Amino acid sequence: MEYAIAVIDIGMTNKKAALYDDALHQLDAKYRNFDPKIEEGMETHDLSGMETWFISCLKDFAARYPVKALAVTTHGATFVCTGEDGKPALPCVYYTHEPGEDFHRRFYGQFGKPEELQKRTGTPAFKAMINPAKGLFFAQEQFPELFKNTVRVLPYPQYWGLRFTGKAGVETTCMGNHTYLWDMIDGVLSSAARDLGLSGLIPDKLYNSWDILGTISGEFAEKTGLSKETIVTMGIHDSNSALLPHFAKKGAGGFILNSTGTWCVIMNPVEQYGFAPEELGKAVFFNISAFGKPVKTAIFLGGLEFETWSRFIMKHYSRTDIPGWNEALYRFILKEKKWFLLPELTPGSGQFPGSRARVVEEKKEYFFDHLTKVFPPCFADYETAFALLRISLLMQTITALERAGLQKGYEIYTEGGFRKDQSYNRLLSSAFPESRVFLTGIAEASALGAAMTAKMALTGKSLPSLTGDFEIDYREIEKEIFPELAGYRAAWLAKAEEQRGADHG
Repeated sequence: MEYAIAVIDIGMTNKKAALYDDALHQLDAKYRNFDPKIEEGMETHDLSGMETWFISCLKDFAARYPVKALAVTTHGATFVCTGEDGKPALPCVYYTHEPGEDFHRRFYGQFGKPEELQKRTGTPAFKAMINPAKGLFFAQEQFPELFKNTVRVLPYPQYWGLRFTGKAGVETTCMGNHTYLWDMIDGVLSSAARDLGLSGLIPDKLYNSWDILGTISGEFAEKTGLSKETIVTMGIHDSNSALLPHFAKKGAGGFILNSTGTWCVIMNPVEQYGFAPEELGKAVFFNISAFGKPVKTAIFLGGLEFETWSRFIMKHYSRTDIPGWNEALYRFILKEKKWFLLPELTPGSGQFPGSRARVVEEKKEYFFDHLTKVFPPCFADYETAFALLRISLLMQTITALERAGLQKGYEIYTEGGFRKDQSYNRLLSSAFPESRVFLTGIAEASALGAAMTAKMALTGKSLPSLTGDFEIDYREIEKEIFPELAGYRAAWLAKAEEQRGADHG
């Protein structure tokens, strides 16, 4: 082994430090979750705790392997305000914090109507602070004196790059990721970014994810034991990082990635940027790929929905097992069209922003918030409850794939946690008879993609030249015929849409 590559992979829930050899084989990985720090009653990221843990992981790697590069990949909804010392100037509030309807009205009243912003920035209106421009507006209002000390506003990967190198820059995939901060048409900071007063705070030149931000600083070299010659790349948004192995193997398009986790992110590399009129106002947006190309994207909190509903069902039954595939049960539910589990547990986070999480049975609604008081009769069977949950996730996935622009003949690659769910995958494959659906053998695609950017930086090689360094097991899912699926979906969609704009207590 000539050298090793360290990767820091920061999910909203799980944090990871991984190590790869020069042939992109993962040698080691360490995992940890961090509880939020509560600041003024709000959940905020424990940045100092994470930094201490990252340093300890890197110190262990450096003691055992010749680490020559470090790459960072993170979720895309977080920016960090930093002061002169390169440390956070104010608390970094979770993007799941909901400031309330008045806040959203004031934001759009000041920075532009939602559909106009969507046209220019590729970004739809999300609730909470999933749009980083909203998070920064909130920071200015919530911490006005601390914000005055801000000298840099950086996407999450570049914040960590600043900590490790002392140098600041921004990168393509992080700025072009439902931020409202980047004008997709003119390729400059958006009007919202300018009106927020960020022109002098966010660097206005975008770098590639494999460009070198700098070498590790003397301070962090001493703390970690890494050589001062260790390079740190610009960093990359995690979902865009997960695309890189497929770009290397399959080329620039003709496939859609169904990346599943806390967020299910459906990504379709396309040639042209732009929305059809009927797409405006929907949870459809554009990322910018690592190669600066548009990626039509649709998201929903599928993993969160699965975990939350599962926890509720398991607690009710005092069980912890997850039922397997039962073809007869699924055909019965789809054929009868009597029972429906509907999103969204986090309102405004996905494809059905007007829908409140609930179970519908025989025209009666059981809202998730009230299920401790009354239990849906269709949930009286443990296996049926899980089947309804999986069907709900399937319905959301189908809608997201369609809104991301799935074309006949495109291949669909499912990665992440849902790869292990046989019921979900058999139904998904059958829902698209003209598209081949595959499970991939990449357990941690975001980390691998980040390692690839580091290898490109170290060697000067192009992405296609790395294709021989790793294998992807594309396992095709057998198709079955479910004629009941179309009718059930029509009924499910009608239920999901009918609550739009309604207020239910």
